[in-house]
Amino acid sequence: MPSHLSADRPAAQPPGRGPVDALISQTRRLKGEVDAVRRDAPADAADPRERWRRALYDLALHQLEDLGSHLAQLRDDPLPAPRHDSLVGPVGSAEWDLLTDEVRWSGELYRILGRDPAAAPLTLDELPSLVFEEDRPMLTAMVTDCLVDARPIDGEFRVVRPDDGVRTVHMMGEPVLGADGSTASMWAVLRDVSELRRCRRAVSETRDSLHRQRHAAARSEHRLAVELREAVLPTWHGPLRLPQAGPGTLDLAAAHLPSAHPRIGGDWYDALELPDGTTLLGAGDLPGHGVGAASGMAMLLGAVRGMAMAGTAPGPLLACLSRLLETTAQPALGSAVCLRYRPGTRSLLWAQAGHPAPLLFRGGAGRALDAPDGVLLGTVPGASYGQAEETLEAGDVLLLHTDGLAPERAGTTAVRRLLALAPYFAAARTAQDCVRAVAEEFGERERDDTARVLVARVAP
Repeated sequence: MPSHLSADRPAAQPPGRGPVDALISQTRRLKGEVDAVRRDAPADAADPRERWRRALYDLALHQLEDLGSHLAQLRDDPLPAPRHDSLVGPVGSAEWDLLTDEVRWSGELYRILGRDPAAAPLTLDELPSLVFEEDRPMLTAMVTDCLVDARPIDGEFRVVRPDDGVRTVHMMGEPVLGADGSTASMWAVLRDVSELRRCRRAVSETRDSLHRQRHAAARSEHRLAVELREAVLPTWHGPLRLPQAGPGTLDLAAAHLPSAHPRIGGDWYDALELPDGTTLLGAGDLPGHGVGAASGMAMLLGAVRGMAMAGTAPGPLLACLSRLLETTAQPALGSAVCLRYRPGTRSLLWAQAGHPAPLLFRGGAGRALDAPDGVLLGTVPGASYGQAEETLEAGDVLLLHTDGLAPERAGTTAVRRLLALAPYFAAARTAQDCVRAVAEEFGERERDDTARVLVARVAP
């Protein structure tokens, strides 16, 4: 059976010119539009993103050019003169007749393999002599499978040409069976795909370089966010007493519970002794992750400390924070709770801005404090925030936490789980013991975000 894809044999008449001409016009128009976009794109060779984009533009242009060449074949000639500037190179055909030992090559195949057109075509046994040594076993296996098991050929190998070195050739072929079912001949179509593979490698290498650059940038941003967070959050990690002497002091401890994702959020807590002898307690959260969230948290925490040191009460303090978020370059929303504790009277004055209310544990039971009015920071221009008062007793435990303690869908469950720890808190001797109980209860890595817990125990 003669090869129906042989380049040297008559082919079927090309399809009508009308539809093909329309496709050629559309392809040319699209190629011009892509080329115009490519010319307008920045040509920054130092930027991996731009190199990657330009490589993709080049690939698209070459493919459109090759599509136009194929459409021209359909319209004019089943096998036109080769286009050496095409991304997908010239195509040749061959047939090896196993019964007569006759070998037929198209003229284009000689050019693809770098052979003298006056030389005899190579037999299947001789063909591997042109192939890169490492690829010879693969070619031999493909040919053997085709001749013995009647499997189609579809693979690539490299040929060594005397004129311009190594080229990559894609070969597709099938066996032609005789009347008795045995293989009578084998035909194949071979295409030079060197430029296509080179272009795709360039795109892949540029994409990999871009991914590495993004990964390095993400690591640098994460490291910067960690350093910024550690620079502004309280430096104490173990237990702390505020004020350091006198009746009604608070035994303090805190914990950071990480999320299942290594992300730096905008959650914060604070405990600070103020000039008038009172103690500031606070916690809050800003949305987002990375350097933006960490820098916003640093700005917010600095404002809290500054206003508290100046004697601003919790309600007005939160109102100022809300106005601060409204006037930033990138307005954001946030939640916060702010408490001012006076040790001499064990009185607590506090306000909240859309944040979970502090939990009070006393005598083996726990409850959330009744929250005064307060909306999220940055939501309502000129918002005011109410204040509430509470008198604590010796041995009371006050717990502040951020929203990330448990998954968002289980926020109320988190409060119930915290309140269920009341018996442990009643038996605890220090605030650190209470924090340890919280860490054990919520230590599983189920959280979508990081969480912070601050525990204050009123000393006897």
